[in-house]
Order: sequence, then C-alpha cells, then structure tokens
Amino acid sequence: MKLPQLENFDFKGKKVLVRCDLDVPFENGEVTDETRLEESLSTIKFLLEHEATVILMGHLGRPGGKVVEDLSLRPVAEKLREFLISNVKSQMSKPNLKCQNLNSFQITENIVLLENLRFDPREEGNDLEFAKELASLGDFYVNEAFAASHRAHASIVGVPKLLPHCAGFHFASEVESLSKVLENPKRPFVFVIGGAKPETKLPMVAEFAKKANWVLVGGTLVQSAKCPPASDLQCRAGKVQSCNSRLKIIVCADLTSDGFDINTNSIKKFEEIIKNAGTVVWNGPMGKYEDEKFEAGTRKIAEAIAGFGGFGVVGGGDTIAALKKFGLLDKIDYVSTGGGAMLEFLAKGTLPGIKALL
Repeated sequence: MKLPQLENFDFKGKKVLVRCDLDVPFENGEVTDETRLEESLSTIKFLLEHEATVILMGHLGRPGGKVVEDLSLRPVAEKLREFLISNVKSQMSKPNLKCQNLNSFQITENIVLLENLRFDPREEGNDLEFAKELASLGDFYVNEAFAASHRAHASIVGVPKLLPHCAGFHFASEVESLSKVLENPKRPFVFVIGGAKPETKLPMVAEFAKKANWVLVGGTLVQSAKCPPASDLQCRAGKVQSCNSRLKIIVCADLTSDGFDINTNSIKKFEEIIKNAGTVVWNGPMGKYEDEKFEAGTRKIAEAIAGFGGFGVVGGGDTIAALKKFGLLDKIDYVSTGGGAMLEFLAKGTLPGIKALL
C-alpha cells in the first residue's frame, strides 16, 4: 500500500490542515497521557521546518454535536504549546481562520488548533459543507490521526477529497507496521481481545479467526461472545502445538465469580498459547485492571506478551495504560495508537481514512 508522502510536497508559505489524534485522557482538566500528542510532533515539526503555517484539528470525547466545556481542546492546546514553543518562527504571520461554529487556539505564532470538531454535528455526519468550510482554511491536508481513521467523518474522509493530501509520518508508520503483521505473520498467530465495546469488537472476532490460529477472548466481551469457554480447552502442550497446522479456534476466558477478571485456569491456558506463539496481537484488558484486586488477568497476559519469543503488537488506550501501569510498555515490539482503528485495519486490510488518501 503506497500512501502519498509528506516529502513529495512543497509546503513553503502554504497553510496545511493536519488532522491529529487529540482524543487523550484527562483528569481534573489536565492531560494525563501525552502519547497521542507526541506521535504528531514529527509531522508538525517537519511542516514548520518547511515554512508552512500549521492548522491542527481533531476531536475529544463524544460531545454529541454540541459544545461541552469539559471536552474543550484548550488543555490540549496548552500541552501542545509546551511541546512546540521552541519552533516558533517570528517572521511568520498568524493565519486568518474563519470556520462557522468553531473557535481556535493560537499554539504558537504559526500554529493554530481548531476547537473540538465534534462540537459541530456535521463532523460525525460527514457533511460536505462542513468539509468545505474546513478545506477553505488550508492549501494541503495531512492525516496524522490513524486512531480515528476508522471513522468516516468530515475531517477524515471529506476534506481530503477537496485538497492535495498525504499521510503524516506516524500514520504511514502505523500502516506499514500493521501491514507486515497482516500480510506475513510468524505463526502460530494469536489475537487476544478484551475490554468492552462488544458491538464494535465481536464482529471482528470472526474476521480474526480467518487469519489467526487462536482468538482468545477476555474482559466483558466474554459475557456477549458465543465461543467455547477456556474450561473446555484441553490446553496441554500437544494441543497447543496443534495450532502449527493452522487450526483456527476461538476461546473465551472463564470469569471469576464477581465477573471483574478472568480466572486462574484461563490465565494459565492463555499464557501457554501465547508462550508458543510466533505473533500476538492484543487489544483490550482482561478485567478491571485499574483495581489491584482484579488486575491479575491483565497483568499476567501483559507479562506473557512482553516475554514470549515472537513478535508482539498491542493497541488501544486501556491496553497501553495497563502496560504503563505494569511497567511493561517498553517490552512490547510494536505499540499502535489505534484501538478500534487497529482492529478494523487488521480485520479488513484498510480504513475509511486510508481509502481517502489513495
């Protein structure tokens, strides 16, 4: 898959719209995890070095098409200002931005951030007029929001129809890295999927089963999934090794009596499968890991993926947060900023945001 690249455009003196992934966790009005913001910095700095005016845009949370002050991007603007203040070029003028229904924040003299796009209902409705309003602000469009690119929203699929466009550095890296997993995984190939959002994740399970040797289901998904429980799996070494013959099997964990974690037997069986894997992809915790009483399943699976001899890929905000809590994030071979986007790409091989760039 050959995406248009930043290096192939002349941005000098141009205004560049950059769709970023700004959906970051907050606590008491402060950004508590800067990872997604940091992933956009190389693209932003490249554009500044090539004398562009940068107009950032993105969303935060689900305001439902109306202004919700608690979901304002003002704290994101302040955090970005900390990252980017050293890149100000005083000779560059402030861009003149006029977009109906949206305020903006001046990050530096040559960088502006539009307010939460989802404050306008036309964003999620992929409204053409809204896309035109956004496109009128710039000369080029860059998608640096891989984690949001499974959404067919105006800023993801509408604007690139109206402007010359390309992928940001991190976006391109995500597509390249996940394509390798999709096209030629070292086997046995194992998907571990947990967390919530059954309406989004469960339809993916059948798709993963077409590609993987094992699909291991944990978390609250177990209560909605229809698959054999782990207690039915005779997970002896010989059984585990049988996945070398590309046996495809979906297995649900057995939950603890309170339902907040997977039980000890399921942990052991999942660990055994992961230990013998060539490639593991993980999205979603096994239980309520934030509470130490219910963290065992998520911790043990995290340790297994961090320590097995194959190639491990993880994605999703809760999964990454869990790995950080356990001090294991740097032990993972590849960390995707995408949760739902990563899953959809691995299931379907593309995303609405990717198609819009091709």
